[in-house]
Amino acid sequence: MNRRSFMMACAGLPLSAAAKDALAESGPLTRMIFPFAAGGGGDTLCRLLAQQVGQLLDRTVIVENRTGADGLIGIKAVKNAKPDGATILVTTGPTMYLLPMVEAEPSFDLKTDFLSVSLLARFEFAVVAGAAVDAKDFKGLVAWLKANPSKATFGVPSNGTIPHFTGSKLEQVLGIPINRVAYRGSAPVINDLVGGHLPFGIVTMTDAIPLHRTGGVKILAVASAARSPFLPDVPTLKESGIDLVADAWYGMWLPAGSSREFATRLSAAVVASLAKPEVREKLLAIGLIPVGTTPEGLTEELTANTAFWQPIVRATGYKITY
Repeated sequence: MNRRSFMMACAGLPLSAAAKDALAESGPLTRMIFPFAAGGGGDTLCRLLAQQVGQLLDRTVIVENRTGADGLIGIKAVKNAKPDGATILVTTGPTMYLLPMVEAEPSFDLKTDFLSVSLLARFEFAVVAGAAVDAKDFKGLVAWLKANPSKATFGVPSNGTIPHFTGSKLEQVLGIPINRVAYRGSAPVINDLVGGHLPFGIVTMTDAIPLHRTGGVKILAVASAARSPFLPDVPTLKESGIDLVADAWYGMWLPAGSSREFATRLSAAVVASLAKPEVREKLLAIGLIPVGTTPEGLTEELTANTAFWQPIVRATGYKITY
């Protein structure tokens, strides 16, 4: 706080909106809310950024895991926070654009309730076959599904997610009825693949890589726009004849009404942090591909993803229940 601001505050005089923003945004503490549990890749990303961005902006940034309701608890906490720069949201892009599509009454509106900051990092989904299927590639899986319609089943980490709707899109494109089984996370999907209880699943690729390398499962295709830097020998779905890109990413937002100037400064700090070799190395080691964009870049990504997935989700008729 500068001397003029201090004297005005002591005198009980009202500060201008700009002055209030400046005071809050240079304050001692910022909460970075992550609406999922600690310990995963997204949580690691948050803690790396909290340290790096905090240093660049000369403030303390703490990570707060506000879990529950598929991410809605944390999202609502940021939506309802004061737009003073003291509360930041970091979550997956699909959480932000899919939840309004699958809720009967949307809890938030991306355009009116949040201000974009930056796209942070990408991660990838994969089509993974288990011991029950003798398929060397994705076309082999399709042939097996057509030959075994009564066994055409796939597993996903949970309902209402990118893997869920990717499977719905595959079912539509291939013209094969495929039964979906929702699990609680990728680990039990992979366990059933290894045990031969499930033909194939759609999971986060990094969760499947260890067993892919030892032969327990086989990653047949990645759902990203380009081949993965982690498994460059595995083709994409597009290369396998399926015109579908279903990669995912983490982003950062502020509550609506926050200073756009602060959003730009915060974005610049994020981009600088993600460009550091030591930060990139740590993120790549856990399967996250660092990106970093302007606020406009994040908004463009959201717009494109929403336009792509909305008709797919609508066609399923799926609605989330709590």
